[in-house]
This record gives sequence, C-alpha cells and structure tokens, in this order.
Amino acid sequence: MLIRQNRLGESPEREVTDPSLYRRRREFIRDLGVAAGLLVLPGCGRAEDAGASGPGSSGSVRPVRSPDGFTTAEAQTPFEDASSYNNFYEFGSDKDDPAENAGSLVTRPWSISIEGEVARPGTISLEALLAGTPVVERIYRLRCVEAWSMVIPWRGLPLRDVLARFEPTSRAKYVAFRTLLDPAQMPGQRRPVLDWPYREGLRIDEAMHPLTILATGMYGRDLPAQNGAPLRLVVPWKYGFKSIKSIVSIRLQEAQPETSWNQAAPSEYGFYSNVNPDVDHPRWSQKRERRIGDFRRTRTLPFNGYAEQVAQLYSGMDLRANF
Repeated sequence: MLIRQNRLGESPEREVTDPSLYRRRREFIRDLGVAAGLLVLPGCGRAEDAGASGPGSSGSVRPVRSPDGFTTAEAQTPFEDASSYNNFYEFGSDKDDPAENAGSLVTRPWSISIEGEVARPGTISLEALLAGTPVVERIYRLRCVEAWSMVIPWRGLPLRDVLARFEPTSRAKYVAFRTLLDPAQMPGQRRPVLDWPYREGLRIDEAMHPLTILATGMYGRDLPAQNGAPLRLVVPWKYGFKSIKSIVSIRLQEAQPETSWNQAAPSEYGFYSNVNPDVDHPRWSQKRERRIGDFRRTRTLPFNGYAEQVAQLYSGMDLRANF
C-alpha cells in the first residue's frame, strides 16, 4: 500500500510540532523512513547559555537600539528552546545532536588567522581580539531556511571593527570564513554530509555593515560549544546557515568565495542567502514562518525585517537571480 506523505516544509499548521515534542517527532519520522531527507537542510545556529533573566527566562521584553537605529521590543526566545534546537552539522545532523556531542570541543586557547587582502595579515588569539575590539550587545531575529525563527540576545564584536584592525586593501571585495577542521573534536566531520571544513562568505559591504557581528556570547554569557563557540558570525538579514560557527580563519579576497551549502546544493542555497519571501526554496515556501515556541505562523518579512537598514546594499540587483 502506498502512503502519501507531505513534502518537508509543507505540513499544515496543525501538524507543526512544539520544540518540547520534537524528539518524538524525529523518532516518528525515522519510523516512516524519511529521516534521510532531513540531512540536506542547513539552518540556524543556536542560542547560547543562560538567559538575560537567568536560566529558564521565558520571553522577557527588553527594547534595544543598535547603532544603525534598529530597535526591537520582541519577546526573546526562551533559553531552553534556543539552546536545544539548532543545526551544527559538525556535531551531527539532528537538532539535539550539538548539545549532546559538542562537549568534545576545546575552545581555549583559540586563535583566528586574518589573511589575504589586508595590510597587516596575521594570527591573533581570541583574548587579544576581545581586548582590542569594542563589544556590543544586540537582540536580533534569526530566521532559518526551514521556515522557523528565533529572537536572541547576542554579545559580540562588530565585524567591521575587527577587519579594520588588519587594514583591508582596495582589492578586498569579499570576506571568506572557515570553521575549525578537527574530526576528533567534531564527530560530524567524520561523515561526508558536507565538504569539510565548513565555509561561508560575505561581500565586503555586507561584512562592514554595522548589523554584522562576530558573536562571542548570548543571553549574557559566553557561547557554549554547541552554539558555535567561541566565535560565530551573525548576519541578521540572512538565513541562519550563513552564521558560520567556531571560526578559525577570515580571508579577505578579490574573488567571490566558495560556500559550503552553495557548493552542496547550488539550486537551493545561493551565495547571498538574503531572507526573501518571494523566492521559495525549491521544496517549500518561504512566505511564512513559525517562531520557535509558538504554534502560529506569521508572514516572512523581506530581509528578515531589516530592509530599512540593508536593502540599499542590493539596489539594482535581481534578487531572484542573486538569491
């Protein structure tokens, strides 16, 4: 007997499972024999350690104005949800794998190399980077390509301030990022899910935008390993898979860099990866999303709600061709 199943991402709203029940949902999917289809989904990073109101904080509202004028008073995603539902394929492809497996990652000492089209290339320790760069706190929406979203309080370094310390040259058109490659610490890298190490990239004006940060903490504490410790990228107007984690290399270059998910599935994951409700993923619509912890679906906003701040970066571009 043939059993008809909804395509992933097209489940009716009544079937959307609350995060507290997703483990049972995962087991159910495995029983149906379709778990393999979940392995081709990149997604968001996670929230971090304890909430601004302490562990278990449940959606406190705290307006924050960032330097570009953006303000949000949206309820924060509870720490329990944000810290147990994420994608970090270096530690496994299920949503709970990173929290279960990331204890093997050693995050101190840690250093980052800054290479390529800069006047002062070199390698710097995380401690030295933190000591010489202003720290900011921001509350950003994070929207995943799987059509779910979170609101997370971040702590981090403006990427433009980090890059300025190494003096980019006029030939620096793009910024390429690379994650740690160490299968002994990152068991997911022992499987050919992606071409390791994980790689991402931005155009230089995207990297220099004041909204773009290198996050070192969330919810008032340092990032734990499963959240991308000790350093991860946050670009709030792009889909979550652009948020490369556990960064060890930043290279400024003239050519557009290769990125992991674009290499793995170029028809599904473009280089720009801006949140665009008018450009569907080939297997599901991006027009609506569900905030983690909420059963309701809401309309997806262009650029994840940051159009006023970033739309000018793409003036004159075909945002369907450059998805």
